[in-house]
Amino acid sequence: MSENHHETLGLMPDAPAEEIKRAYRRLAMRWHPDRNAAADAAERFRAIRAAYEALTTPPSASPAEDEAETAASGEPEAAAEAEVPRAPDIRLNLSLDLEAAALGSRQTITVIRGKACPTCEGSGEAGISRTRFCDACHGSGRVRNGKQGLSACAACNGKGLFSERICPDCHGSGRETASVNLEIAVPPGMLPGDELRLAGQGEPGDETRQNGDLFLTVVLSDHPLFRLEGRNLRYAMPVSALLLMAGGELRVRTLTDWESVTLDPGLPEARELILPGKGYPGRGPYAAGDLIVALQPVFPQRIGKRLRKQLLELDAELAEDMATAYPEISAWTQAFGVAKKRKKSSSV
Repeated sequence: MSENHHETLGLMPDAPAEEIKRAYRRLAMRWHPDRNAAADAAERFRAIRAAYEALTTPPSASPAEDEAETAASGEPEAAAEAEVPRAPDIRLNLSLDLEAAALGSRQTITVIRGKACPTCEGSGEAGISRTRFCDACHGSGRVRNGKQGLSACAACNGKGLFSERICPDCHGSGRETASVNLEIAVPPGMLPGDELRLAGQGEPGDETRQNGDLFLTVVLSDHPLFRLEGRNLRYAMPVSALLLMAGGELRVRTLTDWESVTLDPGLPEARELILPGKGYPGRGPYAAGDLIVALQPVFPQRIGKRLRKQLLELDAELAEDMATAYPEISAWTQAFGVAKKRKKSSSV
């Protein structure tokens, strides 16, 4: 019965466990009903799985126990496909500017990945065979054992040599690299460190392995204006000190446009303007951030004669109510600006 199981997997009766596993993976990929449209695919797949389980199940476990365990876990029979290995994944950085990541975009990326060598069709063997001596036994086919005797070399099965047909183009690897251009859609609201997964776009598989996946990690380039803080956007903006004093309309830059806001009158000093929800867009359960504008007062550097006259007239008008308009000047004047008259002392 054991020999029949080995025959089902195309193996010799003394095949080691690792070889049994490799044969099962290869045949499972080939005959799985989801991948093979042949009429007898399902039956062949069940026979392959039964042979694999019979050869790998410990003697203490019975088939009835295995079936009960499978039924209790609720896993379908086709779960064996999960054991089929995948080719390696590819991980790359995806460099984006702030607008492209925030608003979403389409990007074209170049991926370098392997493919089957066309010369040997992925086998790694082509051309005229050549013979080389076994490195373990130096071509003798025998090695010394622990009892000071000689035994057949396990590396070459006692033959002392290997016959090889190494492909000259891929040097026996069966692969060659190729550049592939992929157009991808970047969803809006991606932050630095977020990942995009492109299923099946990693290293290509073969009859024993599924394709790997491609993972792209978002990296943002520096922006000349905006600074990203979580999902908040921040930048500094110079503003007329006179406008900060008088209040009025101010146009501020958002990520996509300009927006008008109204400043309250106040002191000509730095202040922050916060626009809720106008920062970096949200994504999934995460809400959009705020736009924070640091207003920096700027005083006029030069004024003409007409403006100078108007400023002097304004200053004189403000000085009429010094305590309200200029409280600091008023306090200083009260303390130091007016000379106190000394009382003259009289002699009798």
